[in-house]
This record gives sequence, structure tokens and C-alpha cells, in this order.
Amino acid sequence: QVQLVESGGGLVQAGGSLRLSCAASGRTSSRYAMGWFRQAPGLEREFVAAINWSGGSTYYADSVKGRFTISRDNVKNTVYLQINSLKPEDTAVYYCAAGGYYRNYRTSEYDYWGQGTQVTVSS
Repeated sequence: QVQLVESGGGLVQAGGSLRLSCAASGRTSSRYAMGWFRQAPGLEREFVAAINWSGGSTYYADSVKGRFTISRDNVKNTVYLQINSLKPEDTAVYYCAAGGYYRNYRTSEYDYWGQGTQVTVSS
């Protein structure tokens, strides 16, 4: 079992930045690929970014390339999502997830999920 707890969300003005964190616990949590997803009201949960177990490979949705950066610290068992140049359309609940392969982008391909952290961007 892997437990995931997100933090770092909040209310920010457009153009600002946030760093989301996802603390993982569990016997083999550092061996999982980790992903970030987001879900806006009334919309399906969508893939944002993922990173392989070592941190050496990353994968991004086209819509966030250049603004979002995913990273991980396996000593701290934490995955990060740095979000820059925030836009109102980035407003959503952001979820981290643990899965087997970092290029997976479907929610069904991830085994464990956190409870989410709200990001609200004001214009």
C-alpha cells in the first residue's frame, strides 16, 4: 500500500507561482512512477505530468509544457509540481498518483491516489 498526501495549493493571482508537494509513504513508494493530475469543476480528471521512479525521466501534457515542472526527492519520499505563470484555467483540484510507468496518462493506469489540493487562480 502507498499513501499519498498533497499540499501546497491555495489562492494565487494570475502570473504567480505555486509549488505543490506530494508526500508518499509505504514500503516501496520510491519505486513507483508518480503523476500529477487535475480536475476542474464539471470536467474529467486530466493528466498533467509524470516522473519515473529515479527522477531521470519526465512526461508532460502539451498544455503545461514550459510552465510546469515535476521533480522528486526519494530521500524525502516527496514529489513536487512547480507551477509558474499561473492562468485562471489552471484552477482545479490537483491530485498526485502512484503507478507503474511514467508515460502513463490515463487515470486507470495509476494504482494509488491522494486526496487532492485545491489551486485557485484569480484573474
